[in-house]
Amino acid sequence: MEKPSAILLLSCPDRKGIVAKISDFIFTNNGNILHADQYTAKPESILFMRIEWDLEGFAIPRENIREAFEPLARQFQMEWTVRFTDFTPRIAIFVSKHLHCFHDLVLRHRMGELKAEIPLVISNHLDLKPLAEQFGLAFKFYPISPETKTRQEIGEMEDLKKHKINLVILARYMQVLSSDFVKHYRYRIINIHHSFLPAFAGSKPYEQAYKRGVKIIGATSHYVTEDLDEGPIIAQDVIKVTHRDSAEDMMLKGKDIERVVLAKAVKLHLENRILVYGSKTIVFE
Repeated sequence: MEKPSAILLLSCPDRKGIVAKISDFIFTNNGNILHADQYTAKPESILFMRIEWDLEGFAIPRENIREAFEPLARQFQMEWTVRFTDFTPRIAIFVSKHLHCFHDLVLRHRMGELKAEIPLVISNHLDLKPLAEQFGLAFKFYPISPETKTRQEIGEMEDLKKHKINLVILARYMQVLSSDFVKHYRYRIINIHHSFLPAFAGSKPYEQAYKRGVKIIGATSHYVTEDLDEGPIIAQDVIKVTHRDSAEDMMLKGKDIERVVLAKAVKLHLENRILVYGSKTIVFE
């Protein structure tokens, strides 16, 4: 097993000496820096940083690191958090009838690509139930209608709390979450959709794209906010299509790119490589 390490994620107004002070904090306490990355946004002059260090031999007990770092954070007006690599997040996957992203995530998890637990799957349809049970995953069915939406979301959130969920993945979950739901999991809900929005909105975007003769299709994964499909983007990618591709061909290619982009976004989140800055993200890959 890998030795545990600490990860400091921070943002603050940029000024001289910040990186040196952080490095000195780690060095003075007998820490060994494993990875360090930084970025300064212009013209705002905001520093973003991710720094990881080995906990073996570190002079400050891990439960006291936050308290010990607080004076330095106040000095430089930091927004910051410390996380530990031996913490295993707990994921809930929400899905409707399109199963390709769900299947891909579960297989990647089984192969050890995603360091997390998946104790819960939630769906507004029963199509997934046999597959979830085949993988040994707890499946909860919450049918949604305009009349039941609020009540069902309360039940979903109770399940998330019961299972101590840290991250919600919308693996082609075709329901809009309420503002109250989103607020409970700020920047802890990841969604995936095709990148035709807003040009080809609606239920048949690939048919619209086919008729327009598009040459690339793509996928976007982002954090969910109250503004529909406008949350901070984590990952995107595209794939080429030609006049030889039918609408069905384009849909299959779209599914492939959705799988890859969603998995990448989830992995970046699990590895604590993302800082949200306003309406966008800083991603330390």
